Amino acid sequence: MGRAFEYRKASKLKRWGNMSKLFPKLAKAITIAAKAGDSDPALNPSLRTAIATAKSQNLPKDNIEAAIKRASAKDVAHLAEVNYEGKWQHGVLIFVETATDNTARTVANVKIIFNKTDGSLVPTGSLEFMFSRKAIFEVTKLEMNIDELEMELIDAGLEEIIQEEDGSIQIFADYTDFGNMSNKLEELEIEIEKGSLQRIPNTPIEITDEQMTALTVLLDKLEDDEDVQNVYTNLA
Repeated sequence: MGRAFEYRKASKLKRWGNMSKLFPKLAKAITIAAKAGDSDPALNPSLRTAIATAKSQNLPKDNIEAAIKRASAKDVAHLAEVNYEGKWQHGVLIFVETATDNTARTVANVKIIFNKTDGSLVPTGSLEFMFSRKAIFEVTKLEMNIDELEMELIDAGLEEIIQEEDGSIQIFADYTDFGNMSNKLEELEIEIEKGSLQRIPNTPIEITDEQMTALTVLLDKLEDDEDVQNVYTNLA
């Protein structure tokens, strides 16, 4: 599947293996979902999915409840979701999603990371059109076959279903259909292991293993920043 896939897999395992960094990010995602909608998961599909994703990564129940309660706290009123966009060598584009209560700190940290790793920030909105925003769900337990599932999900906005080598199933829809798809999967009593909004490159590129090794330094530093929630590239 290529070096880029191996980086993404290793990066994901690294994040999941480091609970001290992963848990705060999962909790923040829950807080953001609760703040944006209803604090009752039954009335907020984004919150339900954030909770399901957190549970799949063993975030304790107390942490989940605290994250929901925090959505109504005064300090969270200043929690902002801010995106940063940058370029690296060899045509690599990088889209960074953050959630922060101090944008001055966050932009300074992100800028330093880019500058120290041969990258540079570009004006916000410069790269937005280079990515498509998708709702992506992962399920592992399925009573019906893939063809049946596809027929059931078409009206909910299904765009694509991919079955991975490990048996897990990735379900893709436009980001505007996140709620519709989440509700439909629940209606079908299909347990969502993970669900998120992700940015998929419209024109993926390939780079060499040597270039990927150098790029990994930049990506890892971004992933490790406490304000950074997600990092996307235009790698194939």
